[in-house]
Amino acid sequence: MAAVKVTIVGGAGGVGASTAYNLLLMRRGDEIVLVDSRPQMITSHVMDFEQVLELSPGSAVRGGDPDDVADADVVVLLSSTPITAGTPRIDYLAANARIADELADGLAAGWAGAIVVVTNPVDPLVTRLQRRTGLDRRRVLGYTINDSLRLRTGFTKALGVPPGSVEAWVVGEHGEQSVPLLDRVSVNGTPVGPTPAQAAAAEQYFRSWYPIHVGLDSGRSSTWTSGLGVARMVAAIGGAGGLWPASVVLAGEYGIQGVAVTVPVTIGRGGAAEIHEWELAPGDLDGLRASAEFVRAAVDSV
Repeated sequence: MAAVKVTIVGGAGGVGASTAYNLLLMRRGDEIVLVDSRPQMITSHVMDFEQVLELSPGSAVRGGDPDDVADADVVVLLSSTPITAGTPRIDYLAANARIADELADGLAAGWAGAIVVVTNPVDPLVTRLQRRTGLDRRRVLGYTINDSLRLRTGFTKALGVPPGSVEAWVVGEHGEQSVPLLDRVSVNGTPVGPTPAQAAAAEQYFRSWYPIHVGLDSGRSSTWTSGLGVARMVAAIGGAGGLWPASVVLAGEYGIQGVAVTVPVTIGRGGAAEIHEWELAPGDLDGLRASAEFVRAAVDSV
């Protein structure tokens, strides 16, 4: 796997710092650049990371500025308006669209990198960024695996199995319109048929996680999960590859056109190498299409 330049826009925050930290632990030889409007916080993180490199050498990390987007192989968009308790993700669209627009407008024609959008609401912002930049849709991906991870944790608890043994998937909008695929669950690679009670318990855990977490009003997001997940997604784009749930603009897949929602994709060098069109249960397919129309209406409203 070749080393890449990763520019983290919003790198002073918890998820940005966690992403950088996890990339450093991978020792991939990457150049990691933190960009933020809070230079003192960036300096603080970089000073700290210099000692991380003594324990985990091989990569490089520094503070940067918006110009570091121009030659980045991967740009991670994390900047956002502050999260407030009781506010659904979609309500941040107007404010965070301005941040996404600033990134899009700073990219030169012919820019060859890939964008990972973590800022919420992910799906409308992926749609907006792809439209505004004109980039190949496979090079603008939304980070949404946390939904599937929460569903997996729910099934881990419901089935009484060890963490890391469950595979389960969530598709659709990264928010209240998401669609958990309750009939596509496996444990250690073996498909299982959860009972209705087990499926309901897993879905309840998944559905309630975000409102409970935000309701704590702790002022933080899913720092550790997202930091590790984004770092692994960046590594996948850098060449590690793998099958991921990710938000990507669809072009007829699942009967959806011109809007981004989460679907299974194989990530390869530079973005989505393949967008998979799984056979879904009729209700799940209807839910996926409804979530796409929800995203489309949100994008068109801004």
